[in-house]
Amino acid sequence: MLNAKFFEEMSSKLNEIVANSPAKDFEKNARALLAQGFAKLDLVTREEHEVLALRLDKLEARITALEAKE
Repeated sequence: MLNAKFFEEMSSKLNEIVANSPAKDFEKNARALLAQGFAKLDLVTREEHEVLALRLDKLEARITALEAKE
């Protein structure tokens, strides 16, 4: 049966091959291109969205309460 050391060595060698291949350059360039594209979009993080959604819920509750007083 093959041991864990064999798999670790194979994984290490494969990572080294990929790191020195054009695939690594392609990955780096693709990430940079995607990051640049996303930077141009008007996006918010999940945390920012949740904070804004909470604020909206509170404002809606205040409006409902104010309308009920009339």
